[in-house]
Amino acid sequence: MSEADYLEAFRSEQGSLGAQLPDWVMALRLSALGRFERAGFPDPRHEEWRYTNIRPIVKKAFKPAGDALAPLEVGVLDQHRLGVDSAVELVFVNGRLHAGLSQMQGLPDGAVVEDLGTALRSRGETLQPLLGQIADDRDSSFVALSTAFLRDGVFIGLAPGCVLERPIKLLFVSTREAQPVVFHPRILFHGGANSQATVIEHYAGMEGSASFTNTVTEAALEAGARLEHYKIQRESTQAYHIGSLHVRQMRDSSLRSHNVNLGGRLVRNDLNIGLMEPGAEVLLNGLFMAGGRQHVDNHTRVHHAAPHTQSTEEYRGIIDDHARGVFKGRVLVDRGAQRIEAHQTSANLVLSDGAEVDTKPELEIYADDVVCSHGATVGQLDEQSLFYLRSRGLDDKTARGLLTFAFAGEVISRIGEQSIRDRLEEVIVGRLPDHQRLKELV
Repeated sequence: MSEADYLEAFRSEQGSLGAQLPDWVMALRLSALGRFERAGFPDPRHEEWRYTNIRPIVKKAFKPAGDALAPLEVGVLDQHRLGVDSAVELVFVNGRLHAGLSQMQGLPDGAVVEDLGTALRSRGETLQPLLGQIADDRDSSFVALSTAFLRDGVFIGLAPGCVLERPIKLLFVSTREAQPVVFHPRILFHGGANSQATVIEHYAGMEGSASFTNTVTEAALEAGARLEHYKIQRESTQAYHIGSLHVRQMRDSSLRSHNVNLGGRLVRNDLNIGLMEPGAEVLLNGLFMAGGRQHVDNHTRVHHAAPHTQSTEEYRGIIDDHARGVFKGRVLVDRGAQRIEAHQTSANLVLSDGAEVDTKPELEIYADDVVCSHGATVGQLDEQSLFYLRSRGLDDKTARGLLTFAFAGEVISRIGEQSIRDRLEEVIVGRLPDHQRLKELV
């Protein structure tokens, strides 16, 4: 869809939503549309998009997701579940909440999980200072587009001291349609002081689905709040996915982000973390696997705005066939942000001559009492390790698969949820050479 197509779709939808959303939301949408209209879609001449051409998304004729729910049987849904024992699970089909497939009971006092439309109408005074304020759309046309079409999604709110013992699961499923659909799910998380939660975003697609998911997550972590965040993207290899995570962290808060990409035709993830007060810390843990002609682009930006903050990030990529992987990580240290620690690593494994990886870690430091490091590697499987495994009786395919699995395992091992770790290991093994034999070994 071109910019003109989105403008027309906005005008068509805006008129019918007036009675459903508060005036401040309608104004927020309209303002974002103006920014999108002025900026347009990015192209490779824009430094932040030099490695990723989104022309395939612009040229494809998507239709906005309608109000009617696409049919989806529970048996089909079970194929995409991760087996996590969760507090609640919300299921979205082509961007629309499917209440019949969701489970929203079992939350403790002080925790709220609501579909975004309901929350906007009933909790406007809570959402207005947060929604659209953490995610800065001035550098991203896709965030502006998400805000312009803001309607569906989830609000998660935790009162001070509220601790969730079980995760919150958000499952987004795209179905195969005669004309591919586009949807813009929005997730807003507010963790009160000393609260604690695990949130799992899982994006899955039925085989052959050529949908376009444009998703934005905003999270505000108050003093001492802890959030374990998972984003697992396993959409169809014909699907398009643009997503971003925007987090504002206050004193002594903690974020652990696990970003795993295994599907999609063209994928872009932006992570923007602001460490705003002393004691805030973040771990960014990422893995992507791409084959065929997939394109996966991960951009991270960690802003150390206060002293005594800490960030650690490790992203790993496995690229095969004619796929392309991109990683660009930027750490910004403000003046006065002394005694911070920031470490960034990008490691990439290239399995074929036709595969390509571009990696660009960056440090921008305006303080002098800091400990910062960054590094990037792009290479192939180690021949000595292959020789060792073959000398122990493994054939070449199995040896290569085992080493590739071990490379991915460095990221998977940091995942705290055992059921997610087990499921991801199963999926990764299934994509490797001689996977039947590998299942016996790992």
